[in-house]
Amino acid sequence: MVQQHKKELEKQLWNIANALRGNMSADEFRDYILGFIFYKYLSERMDLYADDLLKEDGIAFDSLDDSTDDGKSYLAAMKTEAIDHLGYFLKPAELFHVLAEKGKNGGFILDELSEVLSHIEQSTMGAASEDDFNGLFDDIDLTSNKLGKTPNARNDIIAKVLEHLDAIDFLHSETEIDVLGDAYEYLIGKFASGAGKKAGEFYTPPMVSKLLAKLVTQGKERLRDVYDPTCGSGSLLLRVAKELNAENAIGRFYGQEKNPSTYNLARMNMILHGVHYRSFDIQQDDTLEQPQHSDKRFEAIVANPPFSAKWSSNPSFMQDDRFGDYGKLAPASKADFAFVQHMVHHLDEDGIMAVVLPHGVLFRSAAEGHIRRYLIEQKNCLDAVIGLPANVFYGTSIPTCILVLKKQRQQCDNVLFIDASNHFGKATNQNYLREEDLQRILTAVDKRESNDKFAYVASLNEIGEENDYNLNIARYVDTFEVENAVDLATVAKQLSKVERKMLTTDLTISDFCKELGIDEPFKVAK
Repeated sequence: MVQQHKKELEKQLWNIANALRGNMSADEFRDYILGFIFYKYLSERMDLYADDLLKEDGIAFDSLDDSTDDGKSYLAAMKTEAIDHLGYFLKPAELFHVLAEKGKNGGFILDELSEVLSHIEQSTMGAASEDDFNGLFDDIDLTSNKLGKTPNARNDIIAKVLEHLDAIDFLHSETEIDVLGDAYEYLIGKFASGAGKKAGEFYTPPMVSKLLAKLVTQGKERLRDVYDPTCGSGSLLLRVAKELNAENAIGRFYGQEKNPSTYNLARMNMILHGVHYRSFDIQQDDTLEQPQHSDKRFEAIVANPPFSAKWSSNPSFMQDDRFGDYGKLAPASKADFAFVQHMVHHLDEDGIMAVVLPHGVLFRSAAEGHIRRYLIEQKNCLDAVIGLPANVFYGTSIPTCILVLKKQRQQCDNVLFIDASNHFGKATNQNYLREEDLQRILTAVDKRESNDKFAYVASLNEIGEENDYNLNIARYVDTFEVENAVDLATVAKQLSKVERKMLTTDLTISDFCKELGIDEPFKVAK
């Protein structure tokens, strides 16, 4: 029943988004539809929570009148409780269905809606939740000409969006938060599929996300914390929690995101999945240039950083604890290893990290080759290298890999190489990992043994002395397939048969070749 409700909700939400965006691109309309879904969620959650508190008094929250003394008294008490429990507060007149009904009846609601969204943020000021709600609705610009050329045209489209969303019952109860959260993730994915190159900034394909999460949770039931330094929409962090499959299995979620709009999306996503505002710490800034969790060390780290992004590579970073030990900085044109160094620095002694990177990190030379060697030879924290199929990420078709790193490795004298590049399903415009592909990778990680044409356990000596710390997977996992390969056993049987015939009969060269089923090797030229 829950699965059916989720599918119906996903379909309804996407149909609304698709039908009402008009001439706007899906990417442009994303912030509006996701922001309004979030507002409706906050509204319904406030309504449910307040009704529960008022149950003993036989009062419905939306019946309270803030113009009366009794109403003011109740609302003051409600606000204190809601700020502490939910992190925010809405008055009955600010509930989603009130504005949606007004818009449906032809009322002009843009100004009122703008005030309500601002009031949600203002209600948290001075509270522990202030940072988590600050600027959440900044990307909803109700004055944008993209919505319409006149205020009335903009009002019409927003009123229709609210009316359609109001017809959907998001939360029958607190237990259905995951249904809405998954539907929200579905929408993010749908927008990502139409956003082209920009999608890589905020979304990791579901099965890659699942693989990263499983790699850092294998054998674990709980995590003290999990961190994503380029968290995008927060989907990777939430996926780690989902893999542990237990309530409150993660003590605290940490993340940092450079893009302000995506940062808002991540915080909304956390709250929509029922993560309490006290249980997550998502910050907005450039992770490499302005890290926001410098004093933290994490039990699990997952990341899908922007591939080969630019960064300052300022020489002053040689005094930064994240980079100083290596002796060289990642090049300004390719920050891939700078992200790896940042994550290794923030990894706790008993921690594990899994990061998606472009294939070039495995073999590029100069400073990157120097850093790669240091990670293996000095830190000895590289545990596995997993090659993924090409074209599994939105906006790029390049082949990618996953590096798994640990500070305390059980198999400290070798590195596991896996070539999963030829194991995938095909969609119209993109490849994807199937469940069987994911399980094959995880089984190889678990068994940690060489497997013909798929996995290879390489000694550190083989990596260093024989391959000069080049990690190109093809050097270790031989996936070469010989076309039209000869079956030697069959040939031996044929030769034996022909040999017996030769002892009893006179065979010409032509007869001999016919017996073997081959062409004559040569003919004497006249």
